[in-house]
Amino acid sequence: MKIILLGYMGSGKSTIGNLLTKELNLPLVDLDHTIEKEIGMTISDFFEVSGELKFRRLENEVLNSVLAANDQMILSTGGGTPCYGNNLQLMKSALNAKVFYLKSSIKTLTERLLSEKDTRPLIQSIDDADLPEFIGKHLFERSNFYLQAHHVVNIDQKSVEMIVEEIRELL
Repeated sequence: MKIILLGYMGSGKSTIGNLLTKELNLPLVDLDHTIEKEIGMTISDFFEVSGELKFRRLENEVLNSVLAANDQMILSTGGGTPCYGNNLQLMKSALNAKVFYLKSSIKTLTERLLSEKDTRPLIQSIDDADLPEFIGKHLFERSNFYLQAHHVVNIDQKSVEMIVEEIRELL
């Protein structure tokens, strides 16, 4: 079984993936970390050096190889991964794959991301007051992709344990 987690940054893909790993005894693959290992630099640095287009091509190649190389895993994707190329179709059509969108409100995402701004290059330079609008614009652009997941799990006002249990029930 392949469990694939989609969602905007701050939606808890890594946290939920880590707990699912323990509960289901499946390996966790973080797509962003896998890409960084392969290129030997951070994704932010790669963006600066090579641009987004080259990154999205690389992301697609790594996604393809991760899906092909792992029969069983929990895959945590980058927030933009399903929105480019044929990535979403690759994930949805992978053998024994279940794709979950961790859906959250702008309010919840803003609260979470305000405390993580220093570790999130995409939002580091955005003024705190402008963050909700930035998130809202991105969600508007990406929600059409996210909502095509096999399952949509609303994460607002739920503990990580509650979210994991909901995912387990949907498997």
